[in-house]
Amino acid sequence: MTTDEKYMQLALDLAVSARGNTNPNPLVGAVIVKDGIIVGTGLHRKAGEPHAEVLAFRMAGEHAKGATLYVTLEPCSHYGKTPPCANLVKESEVKRVVVAMQDPNPAVAGRGIQLLCNAGIEVAVGVLEEQAQRLNERFIHNMLTKRPFIISKYAMTLDGKIATHTGHSKWVTGEEARQDVHHIRHQVDGILVGVGTVIADNPSLTTRLQEGYGKNPVRIIMDSTLRIPAHAHVLDVKEADTIIVCDEDVSIERITALQEQGITVMKVRRNQEGLMIDDMLEKLYQYGITDILVEGGSTVNASFLQQGAIDKYVIYIAPKVLGGKLSLTPFAGPNPSTMDASWDVEVASFDKIGQDLRIIAYPKKGEGK
Repeated sequence: MTTDEKYMQLALDLAVSARGNTNPNPLVGAVIVKDGIIVGTGLHRKAGEPHAEVLAFRMAGEHAKGATLYVTLEPCSHYGKTPPCANLVKESEVKRVVVAMQDPNPAVAGRGIQLLCNAGIEVAVGVLEEQAQRLNERFIHNMLTKRPFIISKYAMTLDGKIATHTGHSKWVTGEEARQDVHHIRHQVDGILVGVGTVIADNPSLTTRLQEGYGKNPVRIIMDSTLRIPAHAHVLDVKEADTIIVCDEDVSIERITALQEQGITVMKVRRNQEGLMIDDMLEKLYQYGITDILVEGGSTVNASFLQQGAIDKYVIYIAPKVLGGKLSLTPFAGPNPSTMDASWDVEVASFDKIGQDLRIIAYPKKGEGK
């Protein structure tokens, strides 16, 4: 690892510690180094709070002059809730700036870097770029598509079953894997299931971490006809907000009854396959949802798959063999005739969580959207 990579890795480690708190903003870390000594560090902790560079320069003070700034994302060049960080960097009199990746926003990409270059500051771009892009995969996706980043999560046995033929699925995996899922819930804006899961399991869909903290994401229920039971836990909005997505033709009386309970009802278009995922995701993004953990059953999973809406897979495989021709698999939908109809993915990583295997994968380029 080069010197630049060593300090950039520290900046990335700082940034990741705020995961789940910065949405819709990116995760950003900054490190200022002078004569081989770290004189300032910072990270963007929460949307609306100071950016990473601001905090790093506050710590460095006069030591920033002639130093090198390492930052995981191109310093912003536009006015938002805070002034442009690129101007702050220029005025700090740092000698050199090392940037992991450009801003993915097409409207501003490269402007901050150009501003620094025009000021006579040496700028290097692309140090640990792949790691930085993976760190901010949600933000990059938001900027390029104006849609939420979709994570498909499911747990299955070694023979690919998520539940018995009766729908019983407690528990496929062990406690450690289930806690890992709660960490993901803490990091996302929304968690989505179909009304079938609500009827079968009556989940709360909240974040329950052993550490005793956790952000509850907005619960999103796909329920085209609003048949959700009155006793469903997700209708209790004291702990977390709930959005129910339904067909445009649902009666106003039923919608009003739910709204009076504090539920947000979102009407979307439908086609022959059911509720239109594209229409739903567009409206959820406008609502402020930047990423969604899909924990649905096989029917909901298939809807996202067939409409090319999955951006990332988090898969837990338990050391169990269930068997059964009618046992449920992660994805329902049409029955393919040949292997050519499969959706190709790239495995990014795999490790053990307790006794279970965890796989992180992404659709191959050209698969999905």
